Amino acid sequence: MRFLNELHEGDRVNGIYFCKQKQSALTKNGKPYESIILQDKTGVLDGKIWDPNSQGIEDFDSVDYIEVIGEVTSFAGALQLNIKRVRKALREEYDPADYFPVSENSTDDMYRQLLDMINSVKNPYLNTLLKMLFVENREFVETFESHSAAKTVHHGFIGGLMEHTLGVTRLCDFMANAYPILNRDLLITASLLHDVGKTKELSEFPVNDYTDAGQLLGHIYIGAQMIHDMVKEIPDFPEVLGNELIHCILSHHGELEYGSPKKPALAEAVALNLADNTDARMETITEIFTGDKSKKDWLGYNKLFESNLRRTGEV
Repeated sequence: MRFLNELHEGDRVNGIYFCKQKQSALTKNGKPYESIILQDKTGVLDGKIWDPNSQGIEDFDSVDYIEVIGEVTSFAGALQLNIKRVRKALREEYDPADYFPVSENSTDDMYRQLLDMINSVKNPYLNTLLKMLFVENREFVETFESHSAAKTVHHGFIGGLMEHTLGVTRLCDFMANAYPILNRDLLITASLLHDVGKTKELSEFPVNDYTDAGQLLGHIYIGAQMIHDMVKEIPDFPEVLGNELIHCILSHHGELEYGSPKKPALAEAVALNLADNTDARMETITEIFTGDKSKKDWLGYNKLFESNLRRTGEV
């Protein structure tokens, strides 16, 4: 297939793309047509089916993968695809990784790093808890590996949740070695578990949107409940240790206005909040700079960072 960012005006297209959106409309003359948005991992392209009742236009809907045949045209300074034929693609005809942003890091390599972190936790109760979820629960592992960490803002791509979790855990590992006050086993366990609720807060790709549970409860509560339930399955799990771990999860956003029902009260909870915020902020600014193709030094004011962002000069 040709990726959307490779297309130019006048190109003939015959390929499979993800239909992000489909909407029926009327021309100024009252003639019906279909307006769709095609997507692959390089971007999106507006498409038009000017005669939706013609032969060769088969039934399809939003979030379907479709094979389209058409010609790239230009309208109001933007490219669009004039679609002549379309059909719903078969599952074996496409690879979802071609249609959505994916982590640049190998899933297998990230999972090995995660297992190394788990094996470094010496406390038998915490180690058992981690292995229950990340080793024995294969259904959860598959979901965790393919999940994003957010709908937007940072790590909003396939594998983003695992990438973010490892980023936070590496920062926590550094802090545990730098500050003896920290209980490393508790902090590493909390960092690996801090966002597990996102597997239920957000739906999987291709939708990657908030679920009912995500809207009503949020990933912090969901994750704390998941950990609470697993702790109950481990014989003689210390109550104080369980409460400390759940507190780290509940307070990892740091402030009540950011969604945490509790503010950090433990040194490990403070460290987790700092690591989570650091990894999220650094990934966000990375995505801002890499996503801007203008190559300008100054990118303009950014609301999140409350600053006019500038690229670092080359030496």
